Amino acid sequence: MDMLKKLFSLEGKVVLITGGAQGIGKAVAEHIAAVGADLVIFDKQGEKAQAAAKAISKEYQRKAIAFEVDVTKPEEIAAAIEKADAEMGKLDLLFNNAGIVLQKPVVDLEPNEWLKVIDVNLNGIFFVAQAFGRYLISRNKEGAIVNTASMSGTIVNYPQRQASYNTSKAAVVQLTKSLAVEWADKGIRVNCISPGYIFTELTSFVREDWQDLWKELTPTKRMGKPEELAGAVIYLLSDSASFATGTDLIIDGGFTIV
Repeated sequence: MDMLKKLFSLEGKVVLITGGAQGIGKAVAEHIAAVGADLVIFDKQGEKAQAAAKAISKEYQRKAIAFEVDVTKPEEIAAAIEKADAEMGKLDLLFNNAGIVLQKPVVDLEPNEWLKVIDVNLNGIFFVAQAFGRYLISRNKEGAIVNTASMSGTIVNYPQRQASYNTSKAAVVQLTKSLAVEWADKGIRVNCISPGYIFTELTSFVREDWQDLWKELTPTKRMGKPEELAGAVIYLLSDSASFATGTDLIIDGGFTIV
């Protein structure tokens, strides 16, 4: 057990999590705290982020703080990283998770709707990764980044129409690989996870017939739970993944293999 704890420990690390106020981000944040890390949460939902940080700190006896940050605004990100560094003393790792989805046919999609999805899901991932990379490089620090992509970057979902989301997530996978190569000599590893259908606050409002079809098309015949992604993120952030970079880890109940 001691060896197992050592393999996946994040003790002594400070992890920045975007989109940590709810859903996947919050669930993974809880598990990251459970394996010893202190946390910084960035989320556009400032009050919910503060509440999440407070609850995690109380439950796991770790330091956890939160900032209201719009990941599409580079200036906000840079300023918040400096504030977080000042308060926590350092930042080590990043779970770059903020994202949105819009299910709408292409013929009905307004330009501003397309741009919003791309802005949050791709530009937001890029701007946060860029700012965090700059932070590490300026301090001559090694580190690790895990981006949240999606199986939607590999397949086209059905029956919902979501070309904007699918495109943004495919781009996140390629961005991850590009950053992994560019920053390899800096000691900064960059990987991504690609979840399948995960039951969260957001997906709980999706039409039941769609949810039923998603389950039927998934070999495990169910949707995943946010906490089922935590182990993958912890592994990729931990020293156990010291030779893993540019990896896209698909966690989808087998959906993309049939």
